Amino acid sequence: MMKKYKFAAGFILLAFASLTWSFREDLFQVSKNLDIFASLYKEVNINYVDETNPADMMRTSIDAMLERLDPYTEYIPESEIEDYKLKYVSTQYGGIGAATVFIEGKLFVNEVSEGYPADKQGVMPGDQVVKINNNEVKGKDRTQISQLLRGPRGSEVELLIIREGAVITKKLVRDEIKQPNVSYSGMTEEGIGYIRLDKFLENSAQEVKDAVTVLNKQQPKGMILDLRYNGGGILQEAVKIVNLFVGKDVLVVTQKGRNPQKTVTYKTFSEPVLPQIPLVVLIGGSSASASEIVAGSLQDLDRAIIVGQRSYGKGLVQQTFNLPYNSLVKVTVAKYFTPSGRCIQALDYAHKDANGKTLKFADSLANKFSTKVGRSVYDGNGVYPDVFVENNKLSPVTVSILTKNLFFDYANEYKKKNKSIAPAASFKISDADYDQFTASLANKDYSYISRTERLLSDLREEAEKENKLNVVKADLEDLKDKMLGAKKTELITHKPEIKRLLETQIVSRYYYERGKVMQAFQYDKELTAAKSLLSNNTKMLAILKGEGEYKTIGSPAKAIAAAAVSND
Repeated sequence: MMKKYKFAAGFILLAFASLTWSFREDLFQVSKNLDIFASLYKEVNINYVDETNPADMMRTSIDAMLERLDPYTEYIPESEIEDYKLKYVSTQYGGIGAATVFIEGKLFVNEVSEGYPADKQGVMPGDQVVKINNNEVKGKDRTQISQLLRGPRGSEVELLIIREGAVITKKLVRDEIKQPNVSYSGMTEEGIGYIRLDKFLENSAQEVKDAVTVLNKQQPKGMILDLRYNGGGILQEAVKIVNLFVGKDVLVVTQKGRNPQKTVTYKTFSEPVLPQIPLVVLIGGSSASASEIVAGSLQDLDRAIIVGQRSYGKGLVQQTFNLPYNSLVKVTVAKYFTPSGRCIQALDYAHKDANGKTLKFADSLANKFSTKVGRSVYDGNGVYPDVFVENNKLSPVTVSILTKNLFFDYANEYKKKNKSIAPAASFKISDADYDQFTASLANKDYSYISRTERLLSDLREEAEKENKLNVVKADLEDLKDKMLGAKKTELITHKPEIKRLLETQIVSRYYYERGKVMQAFQYDKELTAAKSLLSNNTKMLAILKGEGEYKTIGSPAKAIAAAAVSND
């Protein structure tokens, strides 16, 4: 027995010595390469033939180095700290509560937030901003505009704007602008609670808890948590949100890193608020990171039914570290795994193809895992919904109208001509309104080059290279004419989707962000599917037992194909 103990002790010491040697070797390599880089950096800055900018050179080298790792590992200099906090940590800043957009080089107010300084002082969408505190906005970029508009609460900011040809001065006092994590919550007509969570920043779990508490007083038939447009945030907030629906001391997520200190398990730590209420979680291709932790964990624990499309597939955890001169570096330190043991990371940043493009984990190599009651779920490439709802992509013409801000002017004109409209939840434009909108596009450029047109152009080039153009020229011209004819009728062909986006722009002029959410419910296929499920307990129980939507899908490949959605 003593020999066994000595052998075990010797093995442990050997393993420790091996780890120590490996650690020392890593430190040596780091030190060696830092010496080389510092010497190179110094020699180039001192001896290069032309004047150099040391700060720019260093930033370029840092960004190039981190770019080889993944998109989430990044350097944040002191000048960008506030923007970083607003994006990844805090939902509050000092400002006026207005969103702006550049159109043809001019800066316009796009939206105003209800109850904040811009709204109170009558700043309106469509106002052109010429100066901010006597600073010309012409030639400035988005970051510079944000810096001019933001400032300490209580400080003043003066806007010089142009409205319908008149020059107007607006003096505003900045306030603390709060961008809620929960942008909307309320009861549907069917008696179902609905919560839209847009971010997982500070206090997101508390905001969801507050919404859940208020809705629960109305005795809902079920609850819908909408994570479709949520790109993630703070992992701990995700754990707290799962805990609202799951009992105490239940594993939610495990993160595992190369450094053993980064391997951490997260469990629920308190009693749930709604342990029994039927729950549906909505996800889509934009649902990522913390959204996937919530959806994946509730799916693995058989606590919720997931509805929508396959999620983005970000299974990585980041942590920030302090650097000299008040700068930071955000580093990917671990992968996370849901309770069943699966990691839903879609892109393999450790391996790239010959062109340097990141490879995607093949669907055919997906591994099967089991939920708490034995349902099959799969790793890689995001969370697959239990109920798949096809997400129709916008047509090229609609995308062109949207990106060129051609809804903007019409929505502003509509507001001038119509002092009030129907309630947000039922608002729709008439066919006459739509005809007026299409007429307003007559002298505006909403052209685009479709994928088919690009393919035709490529085919023509290849035919020329192979001296076969004369053979196919007539056919190519015929196809081109047919394409042009089809494009002329696209405002009619794609009327339903163009109309929906136009209505969204218009309703925001009257009912702000909350109104946009309510108005969109009329066309929401995923929400309709969720409400239908929550009204059918038999179907919900069948899905949770593995007898529902995927019962007829006999292989991982088919399940994955059924849930496939592009993350490009």
